[in-house]
Amino acid sequence: MANDINITVSDRFGRKCASSGSKWEPKMGYSRAVRSGNFIAVTGTVGINADGKYSPSLGEQTRRSLQIVAAAIEALGGKIEHVIRTRMFVTNVSKWEEVAKVHGEVFGEIRPATTIVEVTKLIDADAQIEIEADVVVG
Repeated sequence: MANDINITVSDRFGRKCASSGSKWEPKMGYSRAVRSGNFIAVTGTVGINADGKYSPSLGEQTRRSLQIVAAAIEALGGKIEHVIRTRMFVTNVSKWEEVAKVHGEVFGEIRPATTIVEVTKLIDADAQIEIEADVVVG
């Protein structure tokens, strides 16, 4: 996991909520991830770097997105191996192999259910991928 990802956790309405400090979280009223009981839901997460910029590489954006997803899961007491499903939204599905390579590096032995779907665009024009994850903690 990248060392430059800062996740804070708070209790809200009997749930634990993780925040990555994204400008969109308070604006849209959501958390990076929410834990209720043994279930963690991770919001669609783009691969933005700590400096607020995106790598031009879809593979690197995928890697960064998964680092942020993993940090949120860990902050809520889960582990990457607890992931049971990922959903990936990409702006150019013809580059799916770049995504698959990185996803496979992270989840090769874990083998969660997964979906990859092409979308017209994401909320940030430079974002090429957004990843969600569902987690059941042991």
